[in-house]
Amino acid sequence: MGPKGIKGELGDVGDQGNIGKTGPIGKKGDKGEKGLPGIPGGKGKAGTVCDCGRYRKVVGQLDISVARLKTSMKFVKNVIAGIRETEEKFYYIVQEEKNYRESLSHCRIRGGMLAMPKDEAANMLLADYVSKSGFFRVFIGVNDLEREGQYVFTDNTPLQNYSNWKEGEPSDPYGHEDCVEMLSSGRWNDTECHLTMYFVCEFVKKKK
Repeated sequence: MGPKGIKGELGDVGDQGNIGKTGPIGKKGDKGEKGLPGIPGGKGKAGTVCDCGRYRKVVGQLDISVARLKTSMKFVKNVIAGIRETEEKFYYIVQEEKNYRESLSHCRIRGGMLAMPKDEAANMLLADYVSKSGFFRVFIGVNDLEREGQYVFTDNTPLQNYSNWKEGEPSDPYGHEDCVEMLSSGRWNDTECHLTMYFVCEFVKKKK
């Protein structure tokens, strides 16, 4: 084998090889300096004047109307025991347990009064209504809240012409039973006003 030859000349550049994998992402650079302020923008259009007070008042009135509507709808839904009527009046059993004063207010707000059976016919109609609805007792519009022992209807008329007390009633030895309930038998019993139970509202029919 002879001696190593002389190094030859550099050959031509070959074709570019395949691109290799991307290297790791470097660290976040330092924050640059703040640039110069930009040119001020154009003047915007003038806003419209808001009559906010009036709108707030309207919205408030709408809220009140919606609340009243919800209350009225609840009232109608609770009158599921049906309706009784005479030539002059409508009667509703309200199936919400309330004390006597709450029952009074509930009927009055809706333009009526706690039912006042002032004769045998009205009393029998209410008794049948209560009994067939499956209830044992309801508040009616009779009380002696003003003067102990002197019972009156809620329109302040005295019980001169009609009453239908259960035997032995009214009996109020401690002076606490100032309101009246009607039992399913149609008989009346004096009871404490703070107790809660269903009640009957009456509404006078509007004359045509």
